[in-house]
Amino acid sequence: MATAPRPRTTTRDPEELARRLTAWLGTRLPGARAAGVTVPASNGMSSETLLFDLDHPRPPVRSCALRLAADPAAYTVFPEYDMARQYRTLRLVAERTDVPVPRVLWLEEDPGPLGAPFFIMERVTGRVPPDVMPYTYEGSWLHAASDAERERLEAASVGLLARLHDQVPLPDAEFLALPGEGDALRRHVRAQRAYYAWVVDGLPRSPLIEAAFDRLEQLWPREPGAPVLSWGDARIGNVVYDGFEPVAVLDWEMAALAPREVDLGWMVFLHRFFHDLTVGSGRPGLPGLLRRDRVEARYARLTGYTPRDMDFFLLYAALRHAIVMLRVAYRQVHFKESAVPADPDRLILHHDTLRAMVQGSDREAVG
Repeated sequence: MATAPRPRTTTRDPEELARRLTAWLGTRLPGARAAGVTVPASNGMSSETLLFDLDHPRPPVRSCALRLAADPAAYTVFPEYDMARQYRTLRLVAERTDVPVPRVLWLEEDPGPLGAPFFIMERVTGRVPPDVMPYTYEGSWLHAASDAERERLEAASVGLLARLHDQVPLPDAEFLALPGEGDALRRHVRAQRAYYAWVVDGLPRSPLIEAAFDRLEQLWPREPGAPVLSWGDARIGNVVYDGFEPVAVLDWEMAALAPREVDLGWMVFLHRFFHDLTVGSGRPGLPGLLRRDRVEARYARLTGYTPRDMDFFLLYAALRHAIVMLRVAYRQVHFKESAVPADPDRLILHHDTLRAMVQGSDREAVG
């Protein structure tokens, strides 16, 4: 992210979307229109986000965010986007936990109005640790914070996972069970294998990713643990903070039933990814934030559950992230923003870290 031009995230026309959105709003709230429609600069490369104000004499909320399924013409990051599933997940978390999530307003499953399914939720104000430039670089609000303030943010963020995992009744989340046979972890990994196969269909394969899958089998937990509602994209870059306290948890498109450690490994590794990028550019980064030992200990204190087999789950997080990065890189190739190198593994920014984890030689204290 910090070493290459940011790839395009959409092929859609924001002005056309705004016009069509206003027409649709009139069918749900007569007289309403979308005002001040903007596409945030931080818009991701998966589902798209539009921000707008609801212009109406008696709006249910004033500031809104719209999540729109990815444009198929933009070489999507994932093979499918189930907006109803995300909407239902947000409602479940809001109803059954005290984890803060945006209030959802409307779901539209018909692709006709905007060209793809979407849902609308309340926009929560606050600040988010940025991805570009990463929050681990000087200049970000989190980097400028004191150690005590970052400690508060870390404690609150791990607390989000603890409450989510403990408070959602498993029967209520069964709609998030992944298809197939076996326990939740086996289904989760099998789904990642299918995702990887989709990413490399007709394109160069990644020997490193395939070696990581083999290594996972060697490290497979004897007891994977009972599943919980796993956020899926559990990282601080998907949280809105008021000061250093979370006020909204975002991006639920990777939610599934999985062991607790899937989220814990992702939170720890994704921070390490950004920290390593920063150190690689000659900057100090944030080595004291979201360290594995502290995250595990804090989670255990909050839940009474001691995380297990974290070497496996950190490797799994690095592997999952590598597949996403490979897809994003091939997307850049598709739009002629880059070319495939002789070694496709070099398209994965953290290839050295992933290789060390596969070989069992990684001893980085951050992860």
